[in-house]
Amino acid sequence: MRGNAAEHELVAPGSLPAVLDLIASAPGQWMPIAGGTELMVVFAAGRLSANKLVNLWGVEELRFIDSTHDELVIGAGTTFSDLRASAAVATDFPLLDRAAGWIGSIANQTRATLGGNLVNGSPAADSSPALLVYDAEIELISVRGKRRMPYREFHTGYKQNAMTADELLYAVHLPRRFAQHRQYLRKVGTRRAMAISKVALGATALIKNDLIDEIRVAAASLAPFPVRLVQTEAALAGKSASVDIIQAARESLLAEAQPIDDIRSNAQYRKVVGANLLEEFLRHLNREPEPR
Repeated sequence: MRGNAAEHELVAPGSLPAVLDLIASAPGQWMPIAGGTELMVVFAAGRLSANKLVNLWGVEELRFIDSTHDELVIGAGTTFSDLRASAAVATDFPLLDRAAGWIGSIANQTRATLGGNLVNGSPAADSSPALLVYDAEIELISVRGKRRMPYREFHTGYKQNAMTADELLYAVHLPRRFAQHRQYLRKVGTRRAMAISKVALGATALIKNDLIDEIRVAAASLAPFPVRLVQTEAALAGKSASVDIIQAARESLLAEAQPIDDIRSNAQYRKVVGANLLEEFLRHLNREPEPR
């Protein structure tokens, strides 16, 4: 069954205050649509349950990249083409720059938004591992004001998040303190381009005196939603990337990861590939860092 546009109502208030007033007037009844790259697929398949849609495309208050001395702030309506064109993203957050190039085709990247990618909540979300290892914070907005929370606490279950019914995702905050960290991001998919990931792993590590002083490891498709692998991080903190420690880290990831089976892959495959990617990153830590 294909979607029928006559069964849905679409409004375009045109400004952020007007959007917030609308969704506050009937919490949970209006579904926001930004670039539409995910939602229109659901609509075409006849599986869009929401009858009332509010258009965020063109709401300029949501589309920005602001740079300060301490952080980069990215509006939820910023497209992945915007991210790829940003010198600040490429210089200070290269993993996010790389992930932005994974999002579908060039046409998809000009429509798909960072906020939409996060709110959609796919376990395989391309931008999520980078944001998680960069300690991103999420800023939410409603008629009641704004609030911030760590991105690692945003996803609460499969396709579920911590937003209330009258809130929108407003912006993502990235602290500018990773210049000295070794950084890693790799995606494994069916093909090199335009493929949803079977597994993706991101990591950052700060090395001091040949020991892992700080480490963050995050994954897509290793749980029902994008996650930080905090138990695996704990197994590595303060250690050297020796053969024994790498093996212990692999075992920790295999125990911590809880991927799902779906049409793209199965849970056991995802666990093994995730452990392989982690080992690849840890082996890179024993090499001299490449100049940036």
